[in-house]
Amino acid sequence: MTAAPDLPHLATPATAETAAADDLRRAINRQFGRSLHIRTLDTGSCAACEQEIRMLAAPHYDLHRLGLFFTPAPRHADLLLVTGPMLRAFATAARKTYDAMPAPKLVVATGACALGGVYQPDAFSHGSVEQVLPVDVWIPGCPPSPLALLQGLLVAVGRLAEQAGGQSFVAAGSA
Repeated sequence: MTAAPDLPHLATPATAETAAADDLRRAINRQFGRSLHIRTLDTGSCAACEQEIRMLAAPHYDLHRLGLFFTPAPRHADLLLVTGPMLRAFATAARKTYDAMPAPKLVVATGACALGGVYQPDAFSHGSVEQVLPVDVWIPGCPPSPLALLQGLLVAVGRLAEQAGGQSFVAAGSA
């Protein structure tokens, strides 16, 4: 029987994806001691960004193991992940969704359309999300990769902790 060849490309060192995921999990546990809930909001996109966001829940990225969950209810959301240009017809609904979220809350503009890089303001579109909602984190890309989304969520978790100030989300003696 021959020895298995040493194949370094098949080894499983901490890749950039794994490192970003580990950083995100540690930040959530350290700062909040609980899971965070994300409400996605499509304000007129082509659905490419949503496809990449859905990849985060797939077994390869498994966002749930990091303590992040998608929620259909804005009243349960900590973070609003917005995709697409802010269509004028959707501005009121987007504002109501944001207003329904409990504080502290964040808005993450996701993809080139949400950042205002594809559609300029006109009769149908405000252009960027920040024309209607206060954006805390921008994730560029068309569409952004799942790794870019993880990195953006890591930045968002840090900003959420800043917004919370001295509020403690961790029970005394835990975490």
